Amino acid sequence: MILYPAIDLKDGNCVRLYKGEMEQATVFNDNPAAQAMAFVEAGCEWLHLVDLNGAFAGEPVNGAAVDAILAQTKVPAQLGGGIRDMATIERWLDKGLARVILGTVAVENPDLVREAARAFPGQVAIGLDARNGMVATRGWAEETDIEVTALAQQFEDAGVAALIYTDINRDGAMQGPNVEATAALAHAVSIPVIASGGVSSLDDLRALKATGAPLNGAISGRALYDGAIDLKEALDLLKA
Repeated sequence: MILYPAIDLKDGNCVRLYKGEMEQATVFNDNPAAQAMAFVEAGCEWLHLVDLNGAFAGEPVNGAAVDAILAQTKVPAQLGGGIRDMATIERWLDKGLARVILGTVAVENPDLVREAARAFPGQVAIGLDARNGMVATRGWAEETDIEVTALAQQFEDAGVAALIYTDINRDGAMQGPNVEATAALAHAVSIPVIASGGVSSLDDLRALKATGAPLNGAISGRALYDGAIDLKEALDLLKA
């Protein structure tokens, strides 16, 4: 399993939200590129970036911060938030992103996801953000009546690289991930699943591993900033 440290970008800063609420943002670093370098120097082999403003605006907003991270780090990075057309996908991948994450368009324009996955094999992931098992879109502000697994299964033959499953009610709350739902999703599809939302201790990582589900990795944010997870121990645990 891969540990993906989360760098969530709001107004050019590295922040963490509480349960996806933009007004409940804690700034952890006003230099996202320096934060990214700290994660890389600690041994992280991937970075998970989110343009929070972009998710609401429907277009990239924190591009300068992402550019700085890509310029300073040499590990692969994935980015979500406001990526909703082919031109934006192409632009980010041309800039050196390893993977784009498509969330809202997976619901609103699934054909775009399929087109992008065909055009850029291995470089397109789907962000499945759920509240009470139902997908939420547009920066988690809009609820749908689409069940997570049902949406995921629509893309079984699309060639997407990964599914990033976030339980919104757990995100930033330091209460542990939704292990059961994450494992169930991983067993229900052949696409690699990345766990996100609430990963706040080494025990959480152990619990995800212990499910035996074919998980690609886990994303953690606040716990890494707060020191609740020791980064080196976490990396060692997931590599074991």
